[in-house]
Amino acid sequence: MTLSPLKTPIFYPEPDGSPMAESDPNRDYLVYGVESLKLYFQHRQDVYVSGNLWLSYEQGVPDAVVCPDVFVVFGVENRPRRSYKVWEEQGKTPDWVLEVTSSSTRHKDEREKPHTYAQMGVSEYFQYDPSGDYLKPSLKGRRLTKNGYQILTPNYLENGELVFPSLVLGLEIWLLPDGQLRFFNAQQGEFLRTYREERERGDREQQRAEQERQRAEILAAKLRELGIDPSELL
Repeated sequence: MTLSPLKTPIFYPEPDGSPMAESDPNRDYLVYGVESLKLYFQHRQDVYVSGNLWLSYEQGVPDAVVCPDVFVVFGVENRPRRSYKVWEEQGKTPDWVLEVTSSSTRHKDEREKPHTYAQMGVSEYFQYDPSGDYLKPSLKGRRLTKNGYQILTPNYLENGELVFPSLVLGLEIWLLPDGQLRFFNAQQGEFLRTYREERERGDREQQRAEQERQRAEILAAKLRELGIDPSELL
């Protein structure tokens, strides 16, 4: 009887609970990118938004892994994942990637990752350098063509903003004069918000509504003092 050799199990990268060190600007824009895009696509069950997550792109090769700061995948289920394995997602790789870059990650973000992302078929790859360590301007975009990535030329607005239209996201990516990155919904005419910013906006609107209600009650009381029924004025 011939025994078949035991197969060594393959372990792919998974979160181990240890925090990953990030600078304040890098962490802030990672949070902004993930949260604002999650909110924007929250009603789409076929769009997955994540970031700082292990992404394995070749089955059987545990080293074939990247960890994009922010990425968006169309055509897969919108659900939480511990990691993203392309072969378990009908072969779907990210359609859009943002790396929050710095001089310490320059080599990977400028050389290694564009090659990897192009091979994976990532349609748009953006880099944002919040500290201005090496990117001038601090936002750079690439779009995939049959000949590889093409560097995108931004639109320059009169008040100093740089605008990159994203065909993949259906949004504009703005670099503000103070160096901040923001996603802009041209159809709604507003910037995307994080969960905290959305709550603060809701609180402000609620406060304004309460102030309007109080003013209306004061006005109605004064009209009644004058012998006027406020309902007759409606």
